Order: sequence, then C-alpha cells, then structure tokens
Amino acid sequence: MSENEEISFKDMDLSPEIMDSLRKMGVKRPTTVQQKAIPLLMDNMCLIAKAPTGTGKTFAFSIPILEYLNMNVDFVQALILCPTRELALQIASEIKGLARFIRDFNVCAVIGGQNIRTQENKLKRKPQVVVATPGRLLDLVQRKMIDISGIYTLVLDEADEMLKMGFINDIRKVMALTPKDKQIALFSATMPREILDITWQFMDGAAEIDVMPKAEDHPNIDEYIIEVPEKDKVSSIVSVLDAEHIRKAIVFCNTRTQTEKVLRKLEASGILCGILHGSIGQGGRNRVMDGFRKNKFNVLVATDVVARGIDVDDVEAVFNLDIPNENEFYLHRIGRTGRAGRSGKAFSLVAYMDKPRMEEIIRYTSCNPEIYELKGNS
Repeated sequence: MSENEEISFKDMDLSPEIMDSLRKMGVKRPTTVQQKAIPLLMDNMCLIAKAPTGTGKTFAFSIPILEYLNMNVDFVQALILCPTRELALQIASEIKGLARFIRDFNVCAVIGGQNIRTQENKLKRKPQVVVATPGRLLDLVQRKMIDISGIYTLVLDEADEMLKMGFINDIRKVMALTPKDKQIALFSATMPREILDITWQFMDGAAEIDVMPKAEDHPNIDEYIIEVPEKDKVSSIVSVLDAEHIRKAIVFCNTRTQTEKVLRKLEASGILCGILHGSIGQGGRNRVMDGFRKNKFNVLVATDVVARGIDVDDVEAVFNLDIPNENEFYLHRIGRTGRAGRSGKAFSLVAYMDKPRMEEIIRYTSCNPEIYELKGNS
C-alpha cells in the first residue's frame, strides 16, 4: 500500500463490535494518526508518535487495546497515563463508547481529587483498562489497591504535558512497576530531551510516526477574528451570541480573575452562565459540566485548565476573550466545538496589544481566520 493511499477501518480487519461502535458514533473514516498508528499497534509494535491534540489520538491507541483484550482474565491489561483529570475522564468516556458492544468490558479512571474509597470500589470491579493521572496511580499502587505488574500495554498520552507538570519521575516509576516486555505507545505534540530520554531507555526499536494534522482531520470549524478594544470584548461577545443565534458557547480566559469578571458582565447582560477554573474542586467541576450538558445555562466561562477535558458534543461556538499564551492551547480551545460531526464557530477577540500573539498563532497553526464584522460597525 503506497504512502498516499488511504487506509479505511475495513482495511484494518477490526472486530464487528468495534465496527458497530464506530458506525453508532458516526465515525466514517480514520484520521491520519489512526491510519498510521492502528496497524502498527495491532502488530504489537511499540510506537513513538509525534501528533498534536485534535488529530484522533484516543481512538488510535484505544482500538488496538480493545481488539486484543483477554476477557477471561481479571487483571488490568492496559494502562493509559495522561496529565490531567479532565483528559483522563474524557479518554475513559471515549473508550467506554468504543467498547459499548464488548460484553463485560470495564474501564476505570483513577484521578486526583476523587475519593480514594470510591476509586477502590471501582477497581474491585476488575477493569480491563485503567486511565490514570500519574500521582494518584502511584498512590493507589502503594496502598495495594491496584496491581499494574501484569499489563500488556502502556500508553503515555500527551507526554510533553506530563513533563511540564513535573511527572517525569512518576513515569519512570510506572515503567519500573510494569512488565519489561509490555507494548508502549507514546504520544506527544513535541519531543523535548527528557521525553527522548524515555524513548531511548525504554523503547528501543519502536516504530516512529510524525503526524501533521491534515485539513480533513480537523472538525468543521469556521474561525473568525473580531478586532475590538479590550474594554468592548464582553459586549462584542453578547452581540455575536445574539446575531448568530448561538445557544451554547464557551468563553475562554487566561486567568481565574478574568473568568470571574467576564461571568459578572455576561450575567449583567441577561445571559445564563457557568464558570470553571483551576481553583474549583473536582466535585464542583463535575456539577458545572453536568449543568452545561443539560442546558441549565448557555455560556461556560473557563480557563485553559479545562480546555482539553470539556467533552460536550453540542457546543456551537468558542470565544477566545483572551488570546491563549501557548499556541497549542488555541487548537485545544477551538476543538471544543465542531464535535461529533457537527459544525462550529470560533471567535478570537483581538485588541491592538493582542495582534502579535494572534499572528504567531496563525503562523503556528496554519489557520486562516476571517475578519468578523460586528453588526453596526462600519
């Protein structure tokens, strides 16, 4: 098969259960990272994948894991490590959806901020797959509540983010606690030296893929820039919500203080809002997200701490009230809309001081946002 020839899910010889799940979810074609990674992982190879967020990585490593489950044993067979609670919950949810037709399948997320006894009870149900943040996982291992000594597959998702958050030593400890002959799949948007050290030490002979996102891999999102003074950003969002008849949106800010200010201003305009930032505990976050999913309010105001973990299918628009400090965060943010086959819109509010930052994001992401003219502006 040539480099440019597309591989379909049918070409991958997947089980009827997985094919039925993909049909149920409306997933028709594999993304580039799925086309490249799934055959290698199905062939029991270790994999080093340089791939940005938003390219379909979760299915790329989850499908091979599910295809090779042994449903006759009762120990953890696959362990997926990721940097944040929200991402762990999102991955577990996606795997659960993929495995909906696999009888007696059980996936469990173990994350900081949740009650230890609750997680112990979940682990007593003998999940075949565990998705975890590194600190909580090692805590549970030490308490002898989870045994990872028999796993077949270890996935390190968003390895560079785990590095930034100080988890590199925890990753090494997990490597030492798991079998030497395990299959390892490492996914990272960038490959800093410490990540390369991990691959050299533990993944000798691994296959390597470097996936740049293709246009067809991206959701159907129309991107816009609204050029507006800083003081008029919130009123501009209100105008766009009204003009575009948007009923469900997320407004991203860079700081907790800014989210609180924006929330007050939006509510003063008569808009029902919720708020999420890093100082809100896990129980509070879960309640806010449940309310958002159930349409108890229209606009969620959030910081980047939750940009990756907001998994709501019917978000119609995303607003960057503050231009993100990291280029990758732009992709994480706008990827919250245009999900599950729907289209979406992303609006970046750009004041004069924001222009250099926005231009850098455009160069980095190769996006091509249009200028959005607010009604009433000349």
